[in-house]
Amino acid sequence: MMSRRRVGIVGFGNLGQSIFNAILNEPSLEVVFVWNRTKDVLRGIGGLALDNLEQFAEREPDLVVEVAHPSITARYGALFLSVCDYLIGSPTALADGLLEKGLRDVASTSGHAIYISAGALWGGEDIKKMADLDTLKGLRVTMRKHPESYRLTGQLAELAAEAADSDQEVTLYEGPVRELCPLAPHNVNTMAAAALAAHNLGFDGVIGRLVADPSIPDMHIVEVEVTGPGEPGAEFTVRTVRNNPAALGAVTGAATFSAFISSVRRAHGRGAGGIHLC
Repeated sequence: MMSRRRVGIVGFGNLGQSIFNAILNEPSLEVVFVWNRTKDVLRGIGGLALDNLEQFAEREPDLVVEVAHPSITARYGALFLSVCDYLIGSPTALADGLLEKGLRDVASTSGHAIYISAGALWGGEDIKKMADLDTLKGLRVTMRKHPESYRLTGQLAELAAEAADSDQEVTLYEGPVRELCPLAPHNVNTMAAAALAAHNLGFDGVIGRLVADPSIPDMHIVEVEVTGPGEPGAEFTVRTVRNNPAALGAVTGAATFSAFISSVRRAHGRGAGGIHLC
């Protein structure tokens, strides 16, 4: 009988709780710990609650799943990878090039793998195939949400507030994904996943566009525009539009929950080293 894959969950908000509940009904997986910054939400899960994340290895996980905050990867990512595979739910952390390189190095030497959930990114595997062949010439990801569905700071928050007070959409940012990730770490994980899939372009070459649109209170829209080889005006192009139902003010759309749970199931068997989309 095949043993169940032992999973630790870091972060117990809506997404972490959905993963926890799904694993309870998944015969191939077993939760061995749950950690959360605030402990009150862990009431009711008994001995699975982990007080000190530094002691995660005592639970002998095969996979740690982060669905908390990019800072977790910055602080604990290398430690997780020294023990087991690691699924990063907040890949905006990897806009820090030194952190990305350091984690790749640890994964290569430890024999463990880094996984990134495709989440709301449609066509990620196809993008990666083009990047592998160096036929991917351009990638642009546009994210549209109601202003209240963004969690932003600084000037971007001010622009979103202006959009909320009007009936006009406002482009909050347009430019390299690397510069956007630290400005909106909770909102642009899809763009970060795209930059990792499009590794020949990377965080500097993939363009992100963030739009606050008051006309869509119940929907998150992600548009992915891919450009391949060919002459200008006659090049290979693909454009996808993903409409993801979401409650007003929700940062994560409904379909992303099931997509992430599927990623947890698929986060194994890719071999050590490298970053794998799942």
